[in-house]
Amino acid sequence: MIAVNGSAPRSASARMLVYADGRIVGTIGGGQWEKVVIDAALAAIREGTPRRVAAHLTRDLGMCCGGAMEAFVEPITPVERVHLFGAGHVGGALAPLLLSLGFDLRVYDEREEWLNAERFPGCERVLLDPRRALPERLGPLDYVVLVTHSHALDQDLLEALIAKDYAYLGLIGSKAKITRFFIRLRAAGVDEALLRRVSAPIGLDLGAETPEEIAVAIAAEIIRVRRRHKGPTLAMSERPLPARGGDGVARPPALDDEAG
Repeated sequence: MIAVNGSAPRSASARMLVYADGRIVGTIGGGQWEKVVIDAALAAIREGTPRRVAAHLTRDLGMCCGGAMEAFVEPITPVERVHLFGAGHVGGALAPLLLSLGFDLRVYDEREEWLNAERFPGCERVLLDPRRALPERLGPLDYVVLVTHSHALDQDLLEALIAKDYAYLGLIGSKAKITRFFIRLRAAGVDEALLRRVSAPIGLDLGAETPEEIAVAIAAEIIRVRRRHKGPTLAMSERPLPARGGDGVARPPALDDEAG
């Protein structure tokens, strides 16, 4: 609550926590006013934007109190975590990007010369064989990135994690590597629906080659998942825009099929 005028069931200091499933902790007075605020809170959670809600309890809501109340509704940003398996070249390039995007970052690797505070400042470091340090629980706020130094380790981790709940699971590798992995998973009886959840090869197709470029491609795909963007993954400049003239599509000279 941020303002109260006249007779009202609670003071301006009242607070209430609303969960996405409609459960509440605390109360701002009950009745129709509380329902209006709960509905506004659920909308704020869905849209990720804060809002003000104000009403005269009698004129607007039919309550007998006679006063007016105003509330500020603000969604609490949940903590999104990336579980980064592999502290090698790609992992080292990817970590600062993920931190700058606001992710909580946990890095797994058994090699102390690669996984240390100098290379991964601001990260939680798990200095163990990743097979022995798998997270007990994953959920819709967890992103998993498999970029280890070992194909065998990647395979073991993929088998251990594929059936868990997560927002994203990406595996680095060539098309040949991914094909071999999936053949083995199918032979082991893994459901096709689980295979379809794996982003492999990892990252958006940017033509990336260096660890830094690959890191950008991975971060871009994670952003796409975070924002639930289901549209085409074209460059923004490849989207039709009448102001460009012609068919409205930009064609950088280096990417133009007609360029010599």
